[in-house]
Amino acid sequence: MKRIHIIEASVAIGLVVSLITSFVGFGMGCKDIRENVVRLHILANSDSEKDQQVKLIVRDALLSCGSELFSGNADVNNAKEILAKQNTELTEIANQTLADNGFDYTAKICLTEEYFTTRFYNDFTLPAGDYLALKVILGEGKGHNWWCVMFPPLCLPAASENEGIDIVLGENGSEIVQNYTKYEVKFKFIEIYESIKNRIKVINNHKYS
Repeated sequence: MKRIHIIEASVAIGLVVSLITSFVGFGMGCKDIRENVVRLHILANSDSEKDQQVKLIVRDALLSCGSELFSGNADVNNAKEILAKQNTELTEIANQTLADNGFDYTAKICLTEEYFTTRFYNDFTLPAGDYLALKVILGEGKGHNWWCVMFPPLCLPAASENEGIDIVLGENGSEIVQNYTKYEVKFKFIEIYESIKNRIKVINNHKYS
């Protein structure tokens, strides 16, 4: 009887260790995804129909420009350098797009770190956490936002084959972002964990600001 209890305890411990290892592995995969992706975050001037429509037009213009800027570059560090150097050009494209569509307000663009909850887009899912983002504020930036990925260019129609995911994120990262249903519980666990981390960071920033 004692031997049976020992065996049961060993099996239970083995299962716990296996689960922990699995979650740790998934967490590391999510960390790699966050470190190799540059998000695109656009805030509309307001929630009026016209402001929301032009937000999407500006989005398309920036995504199209991004696909050209990153041509031949499959490294996130290259992408960060390019975005930093081309900030003026990207701002001009956004402003010209606004002007061409009859809007007199302008855009502000910067590279910044932002916290995102788990987000879904077409056939892929990005885990919660802090990402480097190209943040675009149109006018007063008081309208609903729009998000996607600036690098790799996953939000363009041509990216539907997901070639960029495999190249930039590797096999493990590609497997995670394209299989939400398979990893749904782990995605939720990561979101809870990252949400707590973000709240602590916000509290500390307020404390020392």
